[in-house]
Amino acid sequence: MSDERRDREQHDPTDAEDTRAFARPDVGGDEPTTEQPAYAAPAPGATTGSSGAWGDDDYLFGAAAAAPPHDPDREARLREKREKRRGRRRVTALVAASVLAGAAAGFGGAAAYSELGPADSAVSTSNQGVTTTVVDSGAVAATPGSVQAVADQVLPSVVQVLVSSGDAQGSGSGIILTEDGTILTNAHVVEGAGDSASSDLVVSFSDGTTAPAEVIGEDPVTDIAVIQAEGVSGLQPATLGRSSNLQVGQNVVAIGSPFGLSATVTTGIVSALDRPVAVGQIGDTQQNTIYPAIQTDAAINPGNSGGPLVNLNGEVIGINSSIRTGGAALGGTSGSIGLGFAIPLDEVAPIISQIRNGEEPTHALIGIEVSDAVSDAGLPRGAEVQDVTEGSAGAAAGLQEGDVITRLDEKLVEGSDSLVAQIRSLRPGEEVTLGVLRDGEEFDVQATLGSDADGA
Repeated sequence: MSDERRDREQHDPTDAEDTRAFARPDVGGDEPTTEQPAYAAPAPGATTGSSGAWGDDDYLFGAAAAAPPHDPDREARLREKREKRRGRRRVTALVAASVLAGAAAGFGGAAAYSELGPADSAVSTSNQGVTTTVVDSGAVAATPGSVQAVADQVLPSVVQVLVSSGDAQGSGSGIILTEDGTILTNAHVVEGAGDSASSDLVVSFSDGTTAPAEVIGEDPVTDIAVIQAEGVSGLQPATLGRSSNLQVGQNVVAIGSPFGLSATVTTGIVSALDRPVAVGQIGDTQQNTIYPAIQTDAAINPGNSGGPLVNLNGEVIGINSSIRTGGAALGGTSGSIGLGFAIPLDEVAPIISQIRNGEEPTHALIGIEVSDAVSDAGLPRGAEVQDVTEGSAGAAAGLQEGDVITRLDEKLVEGSDSLVAQIRSLRPGEEVTLGVLRDGEEFDVQATLGSDADGA
């Protein structure tokens, strides 16, 4: 092997071991993979044309090159040229090695320097003629509309809600509504608080301070509660938005205290809107709390309940309330599986106002009992009327037992929960159009919703 070729093989910067650091990592044998276009560095020593790596290697080493006539002066010139080129290649190899080392260790070096050196300063180091500058840039400013900016804005307006009663303890999250400590949370978070002398309700703020609190009012039907922290002032209220402006696919951020881990921020998208979700029971009745939820894949876990779901403007558009957990087929998973649900703020804003004003919350009623209507294919196709309360809004609209309600205004009714959730999103006195299927005939009826305050 000639000196020229040996030198190239020893110092070629495209060594296979170095390029592997920049290639796509190997995939485990049993892991599912998706076929992707190949991504790897060029093979060591590969050439892309007729010229060699150093320009005229084809002339020096090419098998097809004709042997030149003997010329002592020419051979001396070639030896001198090779020595100069060899020196250049050694420098090139050192530069390449320095670049690779910087790519692999640059971040660690900067981190170490930021700990040892003064802030906002720089240091230069020299190695074999290569100069590297390391700069401590300090904290990265949040870009408006980023998750970081949302977290900076909203975290001071979120609290951890701690409930204890005897030996039982629980925690959830809450949203600051006023500077003097009015806080919104879920009714199920504060369930049992104040029921006995041994019960205790405490809120923990983002700065680590705590304050006792009391329940102002709650509404199990919509799973909403308002509490008041005692002896506080100067708090940062959350900015409230409009859930009606949400679109599927829109980015959202969930903030709360999952599993007691306060000030936790997760992000995802709006996966679906108006998803009928049934959770818990209302008081001692057998009636479930059903609401038209915002579905999100942002991680929501036990302890997130009562915390905000916000858009990228930092506006609260939902109250995190429930999750879908894995059944036996999923190993009984109790944490987030990407199916979280939040109560739309628009749907409960009137309830929040009623509670804060000391009023009894009211809800829209249509005055019928329904069950899932099932098609011949076994799929839900609407809500079938089982009973109509005399004097109710449903009776006034002419609904009859056996009718199948398939639509409320422009929204499809896919089953009984779907109808209940849509009614719950409305207010007493509102007029709606119901699509009805009776004896194979479809038609519309108009109904003016009643109120549960009147029992109709």
